[in-house]
Amino acid sequence: MSASTAPVTTTVTGWGRTAPTAARLIRPRTYEEAAAAVRECGARGGIPRGLGRAYGDAAQNAGGAVFDMTGLDRIHAIDADDGTVLCGAGVSLHRLMEVLLPLGWFVPVTPGTRQVTVGGAIGADIHGKNHHVSGSFSRHVLSFELLTADGEIRTVGRGTPLFDATTGGMGLTGVILTATLRLLPVETSLMSVDTERASDLDDLMARLTGSDHHYRYSVAWIDLLARGAATGRAVLTRGDHAPLDALPTRARARALEFRTPRFPAAPAFLPEGLLSRTTVGLFNELWYRKAPRARTGELQRISSFFHPLDGVPHWNRVYGRGGFVQYQFVVGHGREDTLRRIVRRIADRRCPSFLAVLKRFGEADPGWLSFPLPGWTLALDIPAGLSGLGPFLDGLDEEVAAAGGRVYLAKDSRLRPELLAAMYPRLDDFRALRARVDPRRVFVSDLSRRLAL
Repeated sequence: MSASTAPVTTTVTGWGRTAPTAARLIRPRTYEEAAAAVRECGARGGIPRGLGRAYGDAAQNAGGAVFDMTGLDRIHAIDADDGTVLCGAGVSLHRLMEVLLPLGWFVPVTPGTRQVTVGGAIGADIHGKNHHVSGSFSRHVLSFELLTADGEIRTVGRGTPLFDATTGGMGLTGVILTATLRLLPVETSLMSVDTERASDLDDLMARLTGSDHHYRYSVAWIDLLARGAATGRAVLTRGDHAPLDALPTRARARALEFRTPRFPAAPAFLPEGLLSRTTVGLFNELWYRKAPRARTGELQRISSFFHPLDGVPHWNRVYGRGGFVQYQFVVGHGREDTLRRIVRRIADRRCPSFLAVLKRFGEADPGWLSFPLPGWTLALDIPAGLSGLGPFLDGLDEEVAAAGGRVYLAKDSRLRPELLAAMYPRLDDFRALRARVDPRRVFVSDLSRRLAL
């Protein structure tokens, strides 16, 4: 092992900055170094890690090894005619946008941050604002190379059990080395955006159900502190990639230019309690009131529409030293009463959440531990130090499971293992395949130990 990949013992945490654990961090830069890292990871095993945007403990491994895969960051080949790219697992979505947008191509699915690696996007089977149209990330993956526990590098194609176990498998089937993706053609790097306000949750769901099919991208910011008649009031933002003829003539020469604003980083530490019910309630009120009642065709940069928080480095620090819990669940169509009850419970509990979004999911993809299913998904952030938070979220977990829903493993940091099988019906298949391809449990994480994956 070269000096550049020598293990360094360090504290590792998720983006929520809860439950940090110590591990040996190894950064391979070649296939050979990755194979050596897996071979020599030790009794506590290892887990691949990208840019650390999983909110919980999926990319942590207490006392073991963590493989930082950002060193495998080459874009190997682009077929600008066919719209495909072959790249290393450590390439970020940000880098892909930088390279591909000037060629008229865009990543097919992006979450709320572009600071995600391709390997991480596959391992978490990420979704975006376009799931109701485009599905999750794995739908656009043609194949990937996977380094398995026996040291073999396998080319894994769609429709195989190993593909379905790996997409959403949180890095537990092996280390993704490269992937081939199908891209989305675009004419500009701008979005045409419609914005409107919804007066309550039922109004919001009616708007989404009635007209979401007209938009490629759709998301609603929801005020989870509003109560009474205003419970679930929201700002609904929907749009698509702007066509070239939507731009002023003078701007068309730079139509595919990718620009990303950047603001000062959040301070290393902010006072505990800064995000109180009072301050978040004031923010939510102002955010709702400043939104237009109805506005159509606004041109926005891709970075502003998809990734507004990426402009503030280390924005997760605003929650203070204690960090925060990102809680996301999905319940199916026909389970709207469950969604209503949960939103009311959160509002009555007065959880100070200002980053709360509601979306509609379309058809699920075949990943055995993939999160999306057809229905409604709500994601919210909550300061980890909120009194009684654990039992409160446990109660929400039980309600979600009883409704046939599930929580998102890439964001989870506290789910009880006994609920996992009810949420993920293919769990036994995943465990069986993992036992076959990794009988010595080389690939392990804090998440896998906590949930007995």
